Amino acid sequence: MSFYTSLSGLKGAQTDMSVISNNIANANSIGFKRSKATFGDIFASSPTQSTKTVAGQGQRLIGIAQQFTQGSYETSEKTLDLAVVGEGLFVVKGDPPREQVTYTRNGAFSPTADGHIVDSTGQKLQLLPVDAAGNVTDRTLGGMSDFVLPSGAPSDPASSLINVSIGQDGLVSATFANGEMQVLGKVAMATFPAMEGLRPIGDAHWQSTGESGVPSIDAATNGPMGAIRSGALERSNVDITEELVMLIGAQRNFQANAKAIEGASTLTQTIINMRT
Repeated sequence: MSFYTSLSGLKGAQTDMSVISNNIANANSIGFKRSKATFGDIFASSPTQSTKTVAGQGQRLIGIAQQFTQGSYETSEKTLDLAVVGEGLFVVKGDPPREQVTYTRNGAFSPTADGHIVDSTGQKLQLLPVDAAGNVTDRTLGGMSDFVLPSGAPSDPASSLINVSIGQDGLVSATFANGEMQVLGKVAMATFPAMEGLRPIGDAHWQSTGESGVPSIDAATNGPMGAIRSGALERSNVDITEELVMLIGAQRNFQANAKAIEGASTLTQTIINMRT
């Protein structure tokens, strides 16, 4: 039995090292959120058996939880580089026919040749419609639209776009050569009842699940959405020093369990030699 007890410890330490290694590998990934492995002990006995004479049977992996804490920020020279100060996630949508909606903290957006604003994976940033006063008029996934840069002023298509600004509340305003200004909408943001339940799909993107709950859609500066910082990017929330210390601890746990297996093997071999 000691073989299997120590084997569960080896597997747990290996999983812990894998999680920590992934955190370290993504220390420079924009919008990455570190993960932490959680373990529990295994204990089993019959109802009539005294637990005072029963040893535990090792450990098991309870889960790998994502840590949605705030990352540090770095400034950039691009207006379309966006960072969130708060819990909100940008809402992006894939290409037809699926048009899959995902959520991201990676705010490195850029325009395409046709004017669409996309992230590093090519998914389109979504905007919420607003009225003349800048108030959001539809807070549903179906009410969102793609963020598309206009080619010309509404009253004079020949007047080219010269500037786009994004406020802390996510309000997107376009300015044209003739001095005209057009409000395009507000950057769509989302939060979830249980952020840890989101399913990671890579590139700092997540999908909603039954565990995460239904998304709450709104603009920045409302509730826990946080504020938007234009001209900045959120770095990963990985602390290299902390991860390295945890990695050393996981390595020591692995070595200790390996030693326990070696000791059990030596004891078993000694008993076999005594019988022969």
